[in-house]
Amino acid sequence: MLVFVKLLLVLAVLGMAVMLLVLNLWRALLVLAPGGVRVRPVSPADRMELPLELGLLAGELRRLGFLPLGSHEEKPRLRRKGFRSYDFAHPGEKAFATLHFSPDGKPRLYLLTPLAPEGFVLTAGYKRPTFEVAGRYRSGGLEATSAEHLLRSHRERLQGLEPTGDFSWDARIRAGQAWYQGLGQREIRRQNVQGLLWTVVAVAIVASLFLGGGRPA
Repeated sequence: MLVFVKLLLVLAVLGMAVMLLVLNLWRALLVLAPGGVRVRPVSPADRMELPLELGLLAGELRRLGFLPLGSHEEKPRLRRKGFRSYDFAHPGEKAFATLHFSPDGKPRLYLLTPLAPEGFVLTAGYKRPTFEVAGRYRSGGLEATSAEHLLRSHRERLQGLEPTGDFSWDARIRAGQAWYQGLGQREIRRQNVQGLLWTVVAVAIVASLFLGGGRPA
């Protein structure tokens, strides 16, 4: 009977470790190789199916002069489904606007401007740590703000920097891929380091079980 109880305990612990791996391994890979995220176009503007929950923010963007470009997907390695985003552009403001959902399902908006010859300015309408590389990269966030206020803040962040002149949908896709492969990597690693830690814990649990630490007598 005692052996049976120990076996059940080992199986329960093993199941927990496997679940931790499934939930966190893709995030661990983001820390180790953030450039592996694939950014691909999904639907152009005339076929973009915008979720109703994003309609309010989309309306604000249109009133500011942003025009829809299309939707794209960002898919990390080992994750079955990618993250869908919906893109707009305002060439006069030299900015892309992207709508998406937070991990808990809340509508989100951020503005992105690629710089020449390289670099980005990113201003998010949600909490985001401030990060800067002189002359090449500025990012940060404003909580509970309107699209108009976000755009004003984005203009201020652009001062002294040289935006690119291409605000097409193709340019937006290229910018997304370049962000993952370059200046965005430090932020990606910082955002997902907890996933790496949980993966290490899960691997340690599995190793201890198979090396005899949790084997029933």
